Amino acid sequence: MKRQTFLTIASMIALMVGVTAAFFPSLLLVSKGVFPDDGVKVWMTEVGILLIVLGVINFLIRKHPSSPTLFVLFLGNVLIQLGLLAVEVLAFAKGTITEISGIIPNSIVHVVLAMGFAYYIFRMVPNENPQSVSLKVDH
Repeated sequence: MKRQTFLTIASMIALMVGVTAAFFPSLLLVSKGVFPDDGVKVWMTEVGILLIVLGVINFLIRKHPSSPTLFVLFLGNVLIQLGLLAVEVLAFAKGTITEISGIIPNSIVHVVLAMGFAYYIFRMVPNENPQSVSLKVDH
């Protein structure tokens, strides 16, 4: 899969989840078996806005050539996915998230996205000029 296609898919996932979290926080929380009190809904709305912004950023950079900045952005995406995965698994283990069906699909998505971003990080190779900090992707 081309990097542009991957980024388009990743951005659409972030946008869909972000819109759901921002505008329908109770729906998302109940699916995880979490009681949606007002404080939790505010936090979920904030997370939703962050995911919307991440989706927009990933969509807007999908055609950019490899660069140190793109490398860091992809690394940040890997860390986000692994962090969200860890939070959900720990929340389920502690009983905060009570529905296994609330974490299995998300966990799969987090792992696949983390692997995808990591794959494209490893595809970025130094330019022919060893003095240069620019990177390129072999397609």
